[in-house]
Amino acid sequence: MEIGPFRLGMRTLKTALAVMLCIILFKVLDRGAPMIAALAAVFSLRQDLTTSLTFGKSRILGNTLGGGLAIVYFLVKDLFSSDFLVELFLLPFLVIVVIVLSDGMNNNSGIISAIATLLLISLSIPQGESFYFALDRVIDTFIGTFIGIGLNFFIKPKPVEESHEIEEDLAELAKKEEELEILRKKVQARADAEKNNKE
Repeated sequence: MEIGPFRLGMRTLKTALAVMLCIILFKVLDRGAPMIAALAAVFSLRQDLTTSLTFGKSRILGNTLGGGLAIVYFLVKDLFSSDFLVELFLLPFLVIVVIVLSDGMNNNSGIISAIATLLLISLSIPQGESFYFALDRVIDTFIGTFIGIGLNFFIKPKPVEESHEIEEDLAELAKKEEELEILRKKVQARADAEKNNKE
């Protein structure tokens, strides 16, 4: 449905449904606030199952890394009396670890999700909570991710909607190619300048 430049498409409805499912599931299971699961579901949901699965792998790897490091943060924080200093120095260090490991594993598209998972879990652990609280938050990210991927498995876009989403993807790809070409020209210009300086 379109009204001028505003469009209500299948992906929008699936995103809202993913958030709703997270809220319902967490209420039924009495898991507390569904914030982390709902965010993971929204991040994981893409226009179709294939894209969701591709992105889902990256998301799951990012969630695992971010969640694992959040547990490390929790365990280290538990050893020290000064929460502020641990937070001040350890969290930025763990952000560096996330980026270096993700880049080394060629999971650059999962860096943001890994950092988001790390920070959401680390900064939402109330004082005095147990290790299991942190572990539950890691599990929340997987619940949300699987809800997002599952919705794309069960609800497939209509052909018209799918073609519109493909056009959007192609436009985004063209934009990225332009950015890449600009970067290539800058690198080439820098290399030429360095070559001229040596001569």
